[in-house]
Amino acid sequence: MKAVVVREFAPFEEIEVGEMEDPVPGPGEVVIDVAAAEANYPDILAIEGRYQIKPPRPFSPGKCAAGRISAVGEGVSGLAPGDAVAAQVEYGAYAEKLKVKAEHVFPLPQGLAFETAAALGLVYQTAWFALKERAGFKQGETVLVLGASGGIGVASVQLAKALGAGRVIAGTLGEANAEVARNAGADAVIDLGAENLRDTLRDEVQKATDGHGADIVIDPVGGEVTTAALRAMAWCGRLVVIGFASGEVPAIKANYLLVKNIAASGLQWSDYRDRDPAKMGEAQAEIFALKQAGKIDPYVSAVLPLADFKDALRALRDGKAQGKIILQVGS
Repeated sequence: MKAVVVREFAPFEEIEVGEMEDPVPGPGEVVIDVAAAEANYPDILAIEGRYQIKPPRPFSPGKCAAGRISAVGEGVSGLAPGDAVAAQVEYGAYAEKLKVKAEHVFPLPQGLAFETAAALGLVYQTAWFALKERAGFKQGETVLVLGASGGIGVASVQLAKALGAGRVIAGTLGEANAEVARNAGADAVIDLGAENLRDTLRDEVQKATDGHGADIVIDPVGGEVTTAALRAMAWCGRLVVIGFASGEVPAIKANYLLVKNIAASGLQWSDYRDRDPAKMGEAQAEIFALKQAGKIDPYVSAVLPLADFKDALRALRDGKAQGKIILQVGS
């Protein structure tokens, strides 16, 4: 099969599309003919050997795919060849065929395009777990989403609105990204490139919430933005750290947590996938249902052929990706 092949950890610019053996499903597994794969920033880290989990080489990157089942292993029930499905994996989605545990496979609602299904994968799962599991979201609360024009950002804005947030505030860089956040449903947008962000972000959030502050902060950015966001939080607010797109891991000052009874937590989504697949299934079912009800709609800024995977990863690395970039793998 054709696949993006990582034979040794290296910068993604040095990786090429090549050939790998077709996978064969074992007990409890299926093989999917991949139609579309979701490009995500962690794919870069996996390729370069900088991710928390280092796959055995050779491997193909990619954490989410959509397509049709082509083979079913022993003991699998409820799934059959020809079924249109999405799958969540640790790696392997940048390939024409993907072997995956049946418990990590989700039938698609009728009529849902493969590109859309792939875009409703990792980032919406991450946003769902951040809001509902880690932050304990309650209807009517104010949610501040940092990096709100990226994949996780757009997903978090849309899900917060769909779940009944009282107000969703988006933090972005530049007017083009601000427009993406507004289109996703943000009630207010704050420029994260403003001078003296430490005070500016707090003041703008206070203004947008009549002095209340943010009940929840969804943070895939890190760096000075995290520090500024802590000062913009409401009493008993909850900060959820998802990643460090800024390239800087922040040092959180515990006195902020103490003074306002703030809780800071992290989210490693893949742990939920591996430790609690039933909960992941619950999340995906609700995400699909919200899409079918017209309450969320992923913003796919580009669909690229698999051969152009480097362009997708380059946009992610350089912070130029808006919404989701999808790789078209098969038909």
